[in-house]
Amino acid sequence: MTENKKKRSFTLILRNYFITGVVVLIPIAFTLYLTKFFIGISSKIIPENINPNNYLPFAIPGLEILISVIIITIVGGLSLSFLGKKILKLVDDLFKKIPFLRTIYSAILQMTESFSNSKNDKKSVVLIEYPRKGVWAVGFATKENKGEMAEKTKQKLINVFVPTTPNPTSGFLLMFPLSEVIYLDMSFEEASKFIVSAGTSTKSD
Repeated sequence: MTENKKKRSFTLILRNYFITGVVVLIPIAFTLYLTKFFIGISSKIIPENINPNNYLPFAIPGLEILISVIIITIVGGLSLSFLGKKILKLVDDLFKKIPFLRTIYSAILQMTESFSNSKNDKKSVVLIEYPRKGVWAVGFATKENKGEMAEKTKQKLINVFVPTTPNPTSGFLLMFPLSEVIYLDMSFEEASKFIVSAGTSTKSD
């Protein structure tokens, strides 16, 4: 029993490292990707000059993905250390000082932190009537809208991200009156699984 607990604990640590790595790398990677896109430069996860498949007598399918997962997990683990936090602070300050890049980076960072925090908050998953009355969709309440939109409509609005199926990384930002938003007890992970599986996944899966 003790050995099983240790295995589960070790697996949980690796999982937390990987999730942290994803949260850390998404704002940086996405900002760099968009920058390269705008200047017409395509990028790869692993450059050809360090891709092991270019030096092996035969290509190993999925090797790039495996290496990417390992790198992300390592970055996640390092980012939780004292030195890692210092390095990330320097990178964060650097991006925020560069014109144009800081706008993209800050927006992506805020979005990532919002979804990262929502993983531990069961009250972030919502049910809304969309795209018309009588049709329901699952979304993620990001935060209360206290900007100009709320002032102009004179309503308490909630920002809701409605992801697409089966790719939850794209979707729509919608603003709903609080009275039209139904908060669910479903967790972030359960809702994501439900969306990716096109509704075939259930809470007990």
